[in-house]
Amino acid sequence: MSLSSLIAPHLPYLRRYARALSGSQSSGDAYVMAMLEALVAEPDMFDRDADSRLEAYRIFSRIWNAMPLNGEAPQPSISLAEKRLGAITPLPRQAFLLTAVEGFSPDQTAEILEVSDRELSNLITEAGREVAAQVCSTVLVIEDEPIIAMDLEALVEGLGHRCVGNARTRDEAVRMANELRPGLVLADIRLADGSSGLDAVNDILRGFETPVIFITAYPESLLTGQRPEPTFLISKPFREDTVRAVISQALFFGARVPSPDHVAA
Repeated sequence: MSLSSLIAPHLPYLRRYARALSGSQSSGDAYVMAMLEALVAEPDMFDRDADSRLEAYRIFSRIWNAMPLNGEAPQPSISLAEKRLGAITPLPRQAFLLTAVEGFSPDQTAEILEVSDRELSNLITEAGREVAAQVCSTVLVIEDEPIIAMDLEALVEGLGHRCVGNARTRDEAVRMANELRPGLVLADIRLADGSSGLDAVNDILRGFETPVIFITAYPESLLTGQRPEPTFLISKPFREDTVRAVISQALFFGARVPSPDHVAA
């Protein structure tokens, strides 16, 4: 397969990524063009045996990080999200975008940025802190396992947010949410008394809107493909880097879950 046919399907997404990094489409396109010119000059730098999407992003990131202008603040942008991105320093911004926007796993992101797992973890943590400085929020945890709840609380507070409580049942979750009005909810599905975290979330969303992240050992109960599915879903056992990245994504972009009763039971 030719090099152009390997890269072409990924160019629209690389352009999106480059725009987010640089702050404008014209600037982003210039970086993508620089990558393509580098590949024309040295086609062997592209590993044809590797995953072509990963390889395209890896080479783009290598070009981006080698160019002196990449550390400058992005140009003024029209959206709040783009303005917030400009306030995140370059390497954490790359880690954040690759995980939160481009959908790469932490392992894939480390491969793209050519850093160790430890370095990637530090970058994601730093991105989360910089995001929190802009969108610091309160978080309600709905989780019946005390150790998992404590881990989630530590992750939340490590990013600069405030955990306002942990609910173990549906009724407790709804009561606490109505009283505390959290800016984010982290919810398990199966709770202590046999009640449903999914039902709790739908009850909460009837009263007010807030981003929700489901963290569950039973993702198949939500990923049915038959009805609107939750925007943010993390499987147990979870990786801390993944939770940090998704928390930052949910708050940063102000995303909302589907309307009440639209999340599959």
